[in-house]
Amino acid sequence: MKPVAGWLRLRYETCGDDPLAPDAGGTRNERARESMDVFVQQLINGLTLGSIYGLIAIGYTMVFGIIGMVNFAHGDVFMVSCFIALITFLLLTVWLGVSSIALAFLVVLVVAMALTALWGWAIERVAYRPLRGSFRLAPLISAIGVSIFLSNFVQVVQGARNKPTPPMLSGGITLFERDGYAVFLAWKQVLIMAVTAVLLTGFWYLVQRTPFGRAQRACEQDRKMAALLGIDVDRTISLTFVLGAALAAVAGVLYLMYYGVVSFSDGFVPGVKAFTAAVLGGIGSLPGAVLGGLIIGLIETFWSAYFSIEYKDVAAFSILAIVLIFMPSGILGRPEVEKV
Repeated sequence: MKPVAGWLRLRYETCGDDPLAPDAGGTRNERARESMDVFVQQLINGLTLGSIYGLIAIGYTMVFGIIGMVNFAHGDVFMVSCFIALITFLLLTVWLGVSSIALAFLVVLVVAMALTALWGWAIERVAYRPLRGSFRLAPLISAIGVSIFLSNFVQVVQGARNKPTPPMLSGGITLFERDGYAVFLAWKQVLIMAVTAVLLTGFWYLVQRTPFGRAQRACEQDRKMAALLGIDVDRTISLTFVLGAALAAVAGVLYLMYYGVVSFSDGFVPGVKAFTAAVLGGIGSLPGAVLGGLIIGLIETFWSAYFSIEYKDVAAFSILAIVLIFMPSGILGRPEVEKV
């Protein structure tokens, strides 16, 4: 039996776990604690990233709900808002010498929301309204054209290199620390999740409890009947684009604050993932958009932590395909009823 026990000891020492060793239980407990620490940290990171996706996804779901069309330029509107935030922040801190980061952040947020909302209004007026009564592919082609225009316009004006920004918000708290590994919650992560929760609540109230929300839902159900009832359909649709663009601006400011760098190509990938989040959660549902964003963010971060980072997008889109097979309307979406 001794040779067998010795061989077993050698095998488990080689693999890193030896049940015959006195401290094997302690080693396993330490590894379990380390694994739990990594899990908690990735959970925080995933909720933060998912909150940004959720804010962008709300814009997709609002526009789709009212006109039944996917605004594929929405991701590039988000990218433009990142550059507006970057330029405004540099003007305030470098050129004007504003030392209060909180004041600079609030000014950046207001300016980015205002200018990006103006972009959203202009895009609806120029690219979508003239094609509203045409065949369904025409607005889609127009949206893709606007997306390409915005991306190339920013590339020409700002260049193709990544643009870094000074830290907007730093610091945080260490939740717990073991053996040199700390689970850290940054203040900017707290801010991102809090802003997402507040905006989701506010927009849900706007859609469900205000005259504008009732007009929006009426246009969603039947635009012709809404017009006969005295609702200004064009104004309602324009305001929907404006609000979606303003939300994209909030996401852009938070994205810039979180990552500290932006590029002209940052509109495509986050835009596609946010659209995926909207479809996953149930396009047309505001809570579904944020839920889908959180799911996509968690899948990305956990896959990057435990598996190959190169396939994190494959994992996210695979989950989308699986969910749509069993729930075609998404997690919180309602089945579409055909009007006759």
